[in-house]
Amino acid sequence: MSPQQNTRLSILSVCIGVAFAAASAGAAAQGTTASSGAASGAMASKMSSADKSFVQKATIGGLAEVEFGKLAQQKGSSDQVKQFGSRMVEDHSKANDELKQIVSSQGISAPTELDAKHKSTMAKLDKLSGQQFDRAYMSDMVKDHKEDVALFRKESSSGKDSDLKSFAAKTLPTLEDHLKMAQSTDAAVKGGKTPSR
Repeated sequence: MSPQQNTRLSILSVCIGVAFAAASAGAAAQGTTASSGAASGAMASKMSSADKSFVQKATIGGLAEVEFGKLAQQKGSSDQVKQFGSRMVEDHSKANDELKQIVSSQGISAPTELDAKHKSTMAKLDKLSGQQFDRAYMSDMVKDHKEDVALFRKESSSGKDSDLKSFAAKTLPTLEDHLKMAQSTDAAVKGGKTPSR
């Protein structure tokens, strides 16, 4: 083999090596893209079904407390009921925003409006006025907050997602405080006289 042929063979070998390296790099890059796509998919679905259920219930419950609270500020006949409604709007708006941030960072979709059950309650409350409204609203608030406290207590102790677990633990004392306020306000409005009709 002449030196000229030998040089050509070496150049050919180098060209084949470069082409092979480029192809390997392309395949590796595709593999990385596929694996990162799978990772983001896993991120969105890694939340346990129990945690997802908590997100659904807590979000709808929070939205309801805000909407019902606004109604209480408009329709409540007692200052105590109006003040309670104002506190619900303030506290639950903050909690809702915090929960929304946690959920959106994980690619999970949360409800943005009330479910049928809460819409029905809203419609019933909207038809009432005076002491009738106060009693119905506060009775509903006692029931709702008992459910909220149980829901958040369970998530704070057995939730799988650390962010949700921390959020539930931090929010629980506020909800327990709401329940006490709801019970005392409920007792106060029930102690009033029934309006004559």
